[in-house]
Amino acid sequence: MADRAAQAELPPLTRDLDQALRDIAEFGIARLEGVLAGPTLLRVREALYRAAASDTERGWNTRFIADNPEDRTNQRVWGLLSRDPVFSDLAEHPAALHFVRALLGWPALLSNISANITGPGGGEMVLHADQGFAPQPWGGIQGLNVAWAIDDFTDENGATRIVPGSHRQNRAPTPEDAGYTVAVEAPAGSVIVMEGRVWHRTGFNRTENTHRAGIFAFYTLPIYLPQENWFLSLDPAIRHYASDTMLQLLGFKAARFGRFYGTSLH
Repeated sequence: MADRAAQAELPPLTRDLDQALRDIAEFGIARLEGVLAGPTLLRVREALYRAAASDTERGWNTRFIADNPEDRTNQRVWGLLSRDPVFSDLAEHPAALHFVRALLGWPALLSNISANITGPGGGEMVLHADQGFAPQPWGGIQGLNVAWAIDDFTDENGATRIVPGSHRQNRAPTPEDAGYTVAVEAPAGSVIVMEGRVWHRTGFNRTENTHRAGIFAFYTLPIYLPQENWFLSLDPAIRHYASDTMLQLLGFKAARFGRFYGTSLH
């Protein structure tokens, strides 16, 4: 697998949604540039780093199961929907939902939306695929990761690394598969879309004083239990003001499953 992957290159940055879908079919990943810009990108970035600083101050930092157990440079920021309404805007952004509808269909669920801030001198995590919860061999796409580059993603600062074309293997990686990966570089404001079968990991941040922040929204088919229990964790105001689309993504608006006496709840 590593020899075949080494011959593949990542698709170029694009602004064409249809081209991005073709890229995902071929490589398992697409890079869409210029989705967030100017004041919008600045607001998202300020909200994220403010939440991260608050967690640090209160000692609320928690680790992720796929983080390297020896590494302490990554900071995970959980519960983003309840931190600032701007994160709800990302979860139901038209660009994100374009890929959700095209690759997963509708209805779909937002399984989780969280952030990873990689600090200097570390950050590398284990190679994995996001739909590892599904029985193997995989029959198709069960989940979709929409990653928002809040800072520039570069090879040097620990950009997400993938094995191009690994989605065709229809299985989770083994330790023997961990040899070859390529950095997914993208400027701040870009969206990186990875289907759930792609093997990937956080890269190693080789800089001396640069942090790299990314927000990761993971969507699944509606048959799967979300990673985050929205019924417990969500700020009630988010549900109160949510659009019908957001209510569906969070499981508060039943469509095919979760019905009550055979009917949908609205």
